[in-house]
Amino acid sequence: MGDKKGFQKYPRELPSKEAANHRIAHFKEFYLPPQKNLLSQQSARCMDCGVPFCHQACPLGNIIPDFNEAVHQGNWKRAYQILSATNNFPEFTGRICPAPCEASCVLNINSDPVTIEYLEKSIIERAFKEGWVQAAKNIDRNGIAVAVVGSGPAGMACADQLNQMGYLVTLYERNDKIGGLLRYGIPDFKLEKNIIDRRIEVMKAGGISMLTSVNVGYDLQGDELLEKYDAVVLTGGATIPRDLPIKGRSLKGVYFAMDFLEQKNRMVAGEVLSEAANIDVADKHVMVIGGGDTGADCVGTAKRLKAKSVTQIELLSKPPTLRKADDLWPNWPMVLRTSSSHEEGCDRQWAMLTKKFVAADGVHLSGIEIVNVTWKKGEHQNHKMVEIPNSKKVIPCERAFLAIGFVHPQKEGLLNQLGLALDQRGNVATQDYRTSVAKVYAAGDMRRGQSLVVWAIAEGRQAAAALHQDFFGKESIRQGAMLAV
Repeated sequence: MGDKKGFQKYPRELPSKEAANHRIAHFKEFYLPPQKNLLSQQSARCMDCGVPFCHQACPLGNIIPDFNEAVHQGNWKRAYQILSATNNFPEFTGRICPAPCEASCVLNINSDPVTIEYLEKSIIERAFKEGWVQAAKNIDRNGIAVAVVGSGPAGMACADQLNQMGYLVTLYERNDKIGGLLRYGIPDFKLEKNIIDRRIEVMKAGGISMLTSVNVGYDLQGDELLEKYDAVVLTGGATIPRDLPIKGRSLKGVYFAMDFLEQKNRMVAGEVLSEAANIDVADKHVMVIGGGDTGADCVGTAKRLKAKSVTQIELLSKPPTLRKADDLWPNWPMVLRTSSSHEEGCDRQWAMLTKKFVAADGVHLSGIEIVNVTWKKGEHQNHKMVEIPNSKKVIPCERAFLAIGFVHPQKEGLLNQLGLALDQRGNVATQDYRTSVAKVYAAGDMRRGQSLVVWAIAEGRQAAAALHQDFFGKESIRQGAMLAV
């Protein structure tokens, strides 16, 4: 520890953000440059806790105290080396990860946690600025060709790991650009797309072949894929959204959240939308159904597109602002979280059940009928939803976005062609990332269900390790892992 009393001397502090009324005028990231010594002070708050629970909470196992200490000492290159040993893409996790590591920080027992996520972002941005992020060079190729299908964070991480271990990797993407959900699901005000493009160039320079606008399972059949490659890793994500099959669902004005977000990401990237296809929210009352991150992204996007009003409703009860007595550290706390999008203006309501979509003209959405609910414990301690009598009302609404999660990957096409076994939830069933078909692996949301970007990266890395073990045996895993560092 460079400063044994750092956690006592310095409060938790993040760089300032551009004022909400200014940042909603654009789609760019809005954190301002940090004040002098801020990063040194924040890294000094990482205490000598003995057992760093942040390791356990991070799916990647990031060596957090070590890179914090390197930052405090001003040894940024060392900090980058430590961070990149476990995390392929800190520029993504440093921007859009919910930071489970911070929830498990020992300081979080009775104080505010270390700003781990922002320190990650600062380290990798310094590394790019100084030219330390270089493409893999002089790789000893093993001649084994692997296809990675799906270029989201799991696919990118898997491809990166395999490439560094000597495999001939081809990364497939059915959209016109690499990035998956990072590119088409996350708004630019959280992750500008030049950040993805910068990393893609490094990966290409390292030898990874990237093929876009190829819908594997349609443009390239499953049997052709198996014939062409020695192994295949499926990282296509959980792309089928959860629907809300209630009266009025087919009205014009009701959309899946991801359809809205993808369209607006393409718009920000410069694509021209036809008037007929455009999901216009300007001067409209917007309702976001679902209280998670995807819903919050819809809120921020709608605000920037000048919606008249934005309301976000959640089925569950409003969480407390602080941990309850039975919600113990170091578990992920069930507390109220306010995103930057909520700060920009949003009417948030909880414990509301959507009953039906309403159209004054029978065609176009004009309102949503909702009812207040309460949650009561049953005899088996399970919570049961109960509608509150006489609480039904209609909220004016011309655009509704369903942000209530994803159920499973697309089965039509590749999964059906390969005849893969599925689990009870409809995800690809695996045994240590190995599917029911030989030489076919799966990772990310396609395997584990809808999850976090940090889990996707971890899954991609672990699937690469499983594949490497199958080709070269257990004794090669340690060497392979070291090569990937």
